[in-house]
Amino acid sequence: MADDFSTVFERLKRAAQDLPDLVETTSYGTPALKAGKKLLTRVKDAETAVVMCPLDEKEMLLQAAPDIYFETDHYKGWPALLVRMNVVSDHELRHRLERTWLTQVPKTKAKTWLAEREKSPDKR
Repeated sequence: MADDFSTVFERLKRAAQDLPDLVETTSYGTPALKAGKKLLTRVKDAETAVVMCPLDEKEMLLQAAPDIYFETDHYKGWPALLVRMNVVSDHELRHRLERTWLTQVPKTKAKTWLAEREKSPDKR
């Protein structure tokens, strides 16, 4: 079963690869990425990732892109979004993980990282 998770987890790691202070760990028994102690994303199953997301943004994404994002009853009311990994583009996945990282790290760290990124000629 772990091999079923490896494809999804490798894709999550690639999408988040240059975000600072990521920790590879597990959450609910599946591979996960955290920023320090705060969960960014975890593998739910071989086709789905869970990505943390503010509730207002979650509602907007569920309406705007129901082919990519969804929730089950278990996640209703929680700041977590389910992502169909076979549908989401690499660009969208990167964007979503970056947005999540920015909400999970201290504000000063987020501001510093954004400022550095603006200076970089190779901005994402």
